[in-house]
Amino acid sequence: MYSDRCPPSGNRETVYYDGSCPLCSREIAFYRSVRGADQINWQDVSAQTDDRVADDLGRSTAMARFHLRKSDGSLVSGAAAFGHLWAALPAFRLVGRVALLPPVTFLLEGLYRIFLPVRGAVIKCLRAPNEG
Repeated sequence: MYSDRCPPSGNRETVYYDGSCPLCSREIAFYRSVRGADQINWQDVSAQTDDRVADDLGRSTAMARFHLRKSDGSLVSGAAAFGHLWAALPAFRLVGRVALLPPVTFLLEGLYRIFLPVRGAVIKCLRAPNEG
Protein backbone atom coordinates (compact mmCIF):
# COMPACT_ATOMS: atom_id res chain seq x y z
CA MET A 1 0.00 0.00 0.00
CA TYR A 2 1.08 3.63 0.08
CA SER A 3 1.57 6.21 2.79
CA ASP A 4 -1.26 8.67 3.48
CA ARG A 5 1.25 11.44 2.80
CA CYS A 6 2.23 10.32 -0.69
CA PRO A 7 0.31 10.12 -3.94
CA PRO A 8 -0.83 6.58 -4.65
CA SER A 9 1.21 4.50 -7.02
CA GLY A 10 -0.28 2.81 -10.03
CA ASN A 11 -3.31 3.88 -12.00
CA ARG A 12 -5.77 4.33 -9.13
CA GLU A 13 -7.63 7.45 -8.12
CA THR A 14 -7.97 8.31 -4.44
CA VAL A 15 -11.15 9.91 -3.15
CA TYR A 16 -10.88 11.99 0.03
CA TYR A 17 -14.24 12.38 1.72
CA ASP A 18 -15.79 13.51 5.01
CA GLY A 19 -17.14 10.33 6.57
CA SER A 20 -18.59 12.29 9.49
CA CYS A 21 -21.05 14.01 7.14
CA PRO A 22 -24.19 11.85 6.77
CA LEU A 23 -24.91 13.23 3.31
CA CYS A 24 -21.34 12.62 2.14
CA SER A 25 -21.30 9.13 3.66
CA ARG A 26 -24.49 8.15 1.84
CA GLU A 27 -23.19 9.45 -1.43
CA ILE A 28 -19.82 7.70 -1.05
CA ALA A 29 -21.56 4.45 0.00
CA PHE A 30 -23.55 4.63 -3.23
CA TYR A 31 -20.43 5.19 -5.36
CA ARG A 32 -18.60 2.39 -3.53
CA SER A 33 -21.43 -0.01 -4.43
CA VAL A 34 -21.14 0.41 -8.20
CA ARG A 35 -18.97 -1.50 -10.63
CA GLY A 36 -15.42 -0.17 -10.79
CA ALA A 37 -15.39 1.24 -7.25
CA ASP A 38 -12.91 -1.42 -6.20
CA GLN A 39 -10.37 0.29 -8.49
CA ILE A 40 -10.53 3.49 -6.43
CA ASN A 41 -8.85 4.19 -3.10
CA TRP A 42 -11.42 5.59 -0.65
CA GLN A 43 -10.04 7.65 2.23
CA ASP A 44 -12.30 8.83 5.04
CA VAL A 45 -10.58 12.02 6.15
CA SER A 46 -12.75 12.32 9.28
CA ALA A 47 -11.16 9.13 10.65
CA GLN A 48 -7.68 10.66 10.52
CA THR A 49 -6.17 12.57 13.42
CA ASP A 50 -3.16 14.05 11.61
CA ASP A 51 -3.44 17.66 10.38
CA ARG A 52 -2.27 16.58 6.93
CA VAL A 53 -4.00 14.02 4.75
CA ALA A 54 -1.20 14.26 2.20
CA ASP A 55 1.74 16.59 1.68
CA ASP A 56 -0.42 18.84 -0.47
CA LEU A 57 -3.73 18.44 1.38
CA GLY A 58 -4.61 19.50 4.90
CA ARG A 59 -7.29 17.68 6.86
CA SER A 60 -9.48 20.78 7.34
CA THR A 61 -9.34 21.55 3.61
CA ALA A 62 -10.23 17.95 2.77
CA MET A 63 -13.15 18.03 5.24
CA ALA A 64 -14.55 21.22 3.74
CA ARG A 65 -14.53 20.19 0.10
CA PHE A 66 -14.54 17.02 -2.01
CA HIS A 67 -11.07 16.06 -3.31
CA LEU A 68 -9.73 13.41 -5.63
CA ARG A 69 -6.16 12.52 -6.45
CA LYS A 70 -5.94 11.49 -10.08
CA SER A 71 -3.91 8.46 -11.10
CA ASP A 72 -1.14 10.79 -12.31
CA GLY A 73 -0.77 12.14 -8.74
CA SER A 74 -2.39 15.53 -9.32
CA LEU A 75 -5.06 16.72 -6.90
CA VAL A 76 -8.42 18.16 -7.97
CA SER A 77 -11.38 19.33 -5.91
CA GLY A 78 -15.02 20.33 -6.22
CA ALA A 79 -16.76 19.78 -9.54
CA ALA A 80 -13.56 18.62 -11.23
CA ALA A 81 -13.13 15.94 -8.55
CA PHE A 82 -16.69 14.71 -9.10
CA GLY A 83 -16.11 14.68 -12.86
CA HIS A 84 -13.01 12.53 -12.46
CA LEU A 85 -14.78 10.20 -10.03
CA TRP A 86 -17.69 9.75 -12.43
CA ALA A 87 -15.31 9.21 -15.36
CA ALA A 88 -13.57 6.45 -13.36
CA LEU A 89 -16.81 4.53 -12.75
CA PRO A 90 -18.15 2.67 -15.82
CA ALA A 91 -21.82 3.46 -15.10
CA PHE A 92 -21.07 7.19 -14.92
CA ARG A 93 -18.25 7.43 -17.47
CA LEU A 94 -20.24 9.44 -20.03
CA VAL A 95 -21.54 11.83 -17.36
CA GLY A 96 -17.97 12.24 -16.11
CA ARG A 97 -16.63 13.06 -19.55
CA VAL A 98 -19.35 15.66 -20.07
CA ALA A 99 -18.76 17.09 -16.56
CA LEU A 100 -15.07 17.53 -17.38
CA LEU A 101 -15.75 19.74 -20.41
CA PRO A 102 -14.55 23.21 -19.35
CA PRO A 103 -17.90 25.06 -19.65
CA VAL A 104 -19.73 22.25 -17.84
CA THR A 105 -17.11 22.03 -15.09
CA PHE A 106 -17.34 25.80 -14.63
CA LEU A 107 -21.14 25.63 -14.26
CA LEU A 108 -21.01 22.62 -11.91
CA GLU A 109 -18.33 24.33 -9.80
CA GLY A 110 -20.61 27.34 -9.40
CA LEU A 111 -23.45 25.11 -8.26
CA TYR A 112 -21.11 23.24 -5.90
CA ARG A 113 -19.96 26.52 -4.33
CA ILE A 114 -23.60 27.51 -3.78
CA PHE A 115 -24.30 24.13 -2.17
CA LEU A 116 -21.34 24.09 0.25
CA PRO A 117 -22.62 26.84 2.60
CA VAL A 118 -26.07 25.22 2.84
CA ARG A 119 -24.78 21.65 3.27
CA GLY A 120 -25.34 21.83 7.05
CA ALA A 121 -28.98 22.86 6.58
CA VAL A 122 -29.54 20.04 4.08
CA ILE A 123 -28.10 17.56 6.58
CA LYS A 124 -30.42 18.88 9.30
CA CYS A 125 -33.40 18.47 6.97
CA LEU A 126 -32.39 14.89 6.22
CA ARG A 127 -32.06 14.10 9.92
CA ALA A 128 -35.33 15.81 10.99
CA PRO A 129 -37.72 13.04 9.82
CA ASN A 130 -35.63 10.45 11.68
CA GLU A 131 -35.59 12.39 14.96
CA GLY A 132 -38.37 12.68 17.44
